[in-house]
Amino acid sequence: MDMESKTMNSIQDAEHIVTSILEDYQKGRPIDKKDDFFDQPSKEVIIDIIDKLMKIVYPGYFRDRTYKSYNAGNHLATLIEDVMYRLHKQIIKAEKFNCGLADAGREAVEEEAYRITVEFLNRIPKIREYIESDLEAALEGDPAAQNYDEIILAYPGLYAITVNRLAHELFLMKVPLIPRIMTEHAHSRTGIDIHPGATIGHRFFIDHGTGIVVGETTVIGDNVKIYQGVTLGALSTRGGQKLRNVRRHPTIEDNVTIYAGASILGGETVIGRDSVIGSNAFITKSIPAGTRVSIRQQELQFSGTTRTKEMDLADDTWYYSI
Repeated sequence: MDMESKTMNSIQDAEHIVTSILEDYQKGRPIDKKDDFFDQPSKEVIIDIIDKLMKIVYPGYFRDRTYKSYNAGNHLATLIEDVMYRLHKQIIKAEKFNCGLADAGREAVEEEAYRITVEFLNRIPKIREYIESDLEAALEGDPAAQNYDEIILAYPGLYAITVNRLAHELFLMKVPLIPRIMTEHAHSRTGIDIHPGATIGHRFFIDHGTGIVVGETTVIGDNVKIYQGVTLGALSTRGGQKLRNVRRHPTIEDNVTIYAGASILGGETVIGRDSVIGSNAFITKSIPAGTRVSIRQQELQFSGTTRTKEMDLADDTWYYSI
């Protein structure tokens, strides 16, 4: 087959594929939605807003270093104006998912989006108060931490907590979609999955962090420390949408430490204050205050197919327990 024939076949094949997929788009499924693409909130814009909010929350750490001189007032004014404009536009796009505004006109939606934007930015000093306590808890709780700079610039836990605290305020103001996009961005970047609906007190410290899951209705008190692989989850989600707005996740009271790999499940489960939950514990019932939970006499089982003179067994498998 000559080159011209190959080119013609390629064009025909491409046209056939396009036609086939366009026909598939006409089936009316959720994945077929395409007409209002430009009215959807933009993940890229929201991530850019997060980056600018980080510069506002930590003014000396994430500022634009291309400028040789730095005036805090001018820099902050520019950031606030940018975030106000862009966040307002994104909330307008998101509010169409708000059932309470389903029948409201465009002007009413824009006014509500503006009110939320201004209220959110006015809450930043309060958010920073919580984040300051998280930073202090990280330095006090981790002997490997050299200073605050290291924690702010390098610790994934603080990044995930910061984004969550910002997203949580938008969640409380019933902004659809945007808070979840924010926390899922932090999840993809850090491996720490905290739902924006979770309520978290002062001095929250995440050590290492990878694999942590904190569910929507979780309540965490003050001075709580959790390690990698911890799940604060639901006992079951088989009820699906019937469980929406139902308390599904545990309460962790003040001064609790939860070590790596522990799972604490259920909306009625309360971990009492001053408790310590050991690694790999699986808890579905409440724990009284001051309790230490640990797992003892775990059996390690080894299996292999290499025989030795000392292994006079009937088959090629041996076991060893401690």
